[in-house]
Amino acid sequence: MTTVPVEGGTTSGPTVLRMLLGAQLRRLREGAGVSRESAGWEIRSSESKISRMELGRVGFKERDVADLLTLYGVTAPDERAALLKLARDANSPGWWHRYGGVLPGWFQSYLGLEAAAALIRTYEVQFVPGLLQTPAYARAVILLGHRGAPPAEVDRRVNLRMERQELLRRSDPPQLWAVLDEAALRRPVGGPEVMRRQFDALIEATAAPHVRLQVVPFDAGGHAAAGGAFSILRFGDQDLPDIVYIEQLTSAVYLDRREDLDYYAGAMDRLCGEAAPPERTPELLTRIRDELYPA
Repeated sequence: MTTVPVEGGTTSGPTVLRMLLGAQLRRLREGAGVSRESAGWEIRSSESKISRMELGRVGFKERDVADLLTLYGVTAPDERAALLKLARDANSPGWWHRYGGVLPGWFQSYLGLEAAAALIRTYEVQFVPGLLQTPAYARAVILLGHRGAPPAEVDRRVNLRMERQELLRRSDPPQLWAVLDEAALRRPVGGPEVMRRQFDALIEATAAPHVRLQVVPFDAGGHAAAGGAFSILRFGDQDLPDIVYIEQLTSAVYLDRREDLDYYAGAMDRLCGEAAPPERTPELLTRIRDELYPA
């Protein structure tokens, strides 16, 4: 059985714990030859509820998990105890729970996935990626969509974005591979001083061993990701599939079908090939910064 860190550790989160538990329940059900319909009947629910549980998209009641384990023939006390503990941990709130007032539910799911990812590949065409934004740049971006928000709410949104970045400073950070369209660098956000400091922060980030930053220059012409920004998350546990995340104005799309993953992975690979190599990024950033925002 997969070993999973408990909530509160450096890499766990309720979203991923639910996915892990769901994957293990699916394997146990299939190994026992039990249909989803029969499993749903056992916990006084439906086939669709079992499907959502196995995908990690709903919370888990301990009683339901215990009943399913009995149905699947899991009788070893240690194995049952481990899975029931996983069910309890999967229902624990993540660190972002305290930002519930400014955090939509569809983005909470992404934060759980991001916190547990081993590799984050992201392409941005309009803004610097959130994980690399300075506080002042983040505030300017947030105000674009929340101009009428009270100052306290804007502060909370900025604090949330800064707290997300802590995952890059932990002892076991994920690999971040970001590709920026040159347009994202040339788009003035927040004024010259904000932009110059954002360039400085990006140049500094390129020195981190777990951060790879590339720029797709204008002279590369059209490219593979004409449809817009997206991210691909990969996890260290083989039971978890890659996830493609596409954010919209009031919702997000999560893709995990093999054909979708292959399409977006191919587009990301082509983008990385069309972008300037990572070793040129500090030079490109410095040149654009000094051109647009001379000291």
